[in-house]
Amino acid sequence: MGSSFGQLFRISTWGESHGGGVGVVVDGCPPRVPLDEADIQIDLDRRRPGQSEITTPRNEADQAEILSGTFEGLTLGSPIAILVRNKDARPEAYSEMSEKYRPSHADYTYDAKYGIRNWQGGGRSSARETIGRVAAAAIAKKVIQQEFAPELEILPFVESIGSIRANVDTATVTREMIESNIVRTGDPDSVEPMIDLVKKMRGEGNSVGGTVGCVIRNVPVGLGMPVFDRLEADLAKGMLSLPATKGFEIGSGFAGTEMTGKDHNDPFRMVDGQVRTTSNRSGGVQGGISNGEDIVFRVAFKPTATIMTSQETVSKEKEDTDLKGRGRHDPCVLPRAVPMVEAMAALVIVDHMLRQRALCGTGG
Repeated sequence: MGSSFGQLFRISTWGESHGGGVGVVVDGCPPRVPLDEADIQIDLDRRRPGQSEITTPRNEADQAEILSGTFEGLTLGSPIAILVRNKDARPEAYSEMSEKYRPSHADYTYDAKYGIRNWQGGGRSSARETIGRVAAAAIAKKVIQQEFAPELEILPFVESIGSIRANVDTATVTREMIESNIVRTGDPDSVEPMIDLVKKMRGEGNSVGGTVGCVIRNVPVGLGMPVFDRLEADLAKGMLSLPATKGFEIGSGFAGTEMTGKDHNDPFRMVDGQVRTTSNRSGGVQGGISNGEDIVFRVAFKPTATIMTSQETVSKEKEDTDLKGRGRHDPCVLPRAVPMVEAMAALVIVDHMLRQRALCGTGG
């Protein structure tokens, strides 16, 4: 099913949107890392539904339960299993979707691949699956802080919604700035226009997409492997494995194709005995390996596929029909995507830190 991610810090998520619950098994976490449910709950609360007027009204507390892998508040080095029970499931809202495929959703492709699907809320293809990723990443961040790089920061933020683009300075943006508003953007001037646009889309039974930007600060030099396991390649895989993603770029990204080499190159300089660059169009990664500068990337999210207006589609019997979405859905996934992007970044970084320590004796 492709439900595992990572090499040394390996996670396997499980569960369906309207089943008994969802969760994750984390294998490879070092022992003696302080961990309890409260550490995980902080990030799950940022991801959960029903948190604001512009997210899905599904009412889930998303309470984490650690089932294994800890003792007396410390990790044991054995697999850590985390369960989050589904409390507010309403599968009856999706009964029509059992016979009709939602446009641009996974309904048809799941049926075509497996010959069976859980149509209740999308089952395994629901963004509710990301609970396991966010819970696992809370552990990953504890490992990064204790074992490798206490000063490392992962700061994703909403960069755009529809045509509204925020002006966010990746050098100065803070978590407090991002979390101070329900959109989770680092530009106060963009908050109200973005909220108004999301509300407008919801009122019209429609949806809207956008981009999440992210900066990772205080990254050690040397993370990432040449050729297939380049750091940016693993970041791209992690981000594009998130529901609704359609694009990934790092540093100058596609804009760099319009520049010359002279303009695009990042000149080196010595600063306090360290090799640094005078610009960062590489986005903190060169040759697939971190160079010590901030890692800067962005992820594109499409509009939510399930909308509350009638659309053309086909049925399981291969007949033309139409379908109007039902159930509870985000008119814009961007605000809740922020902790998901943070989660995948943390999982990639901690895995490469462990791999660097195994290969070279250092990881941060």
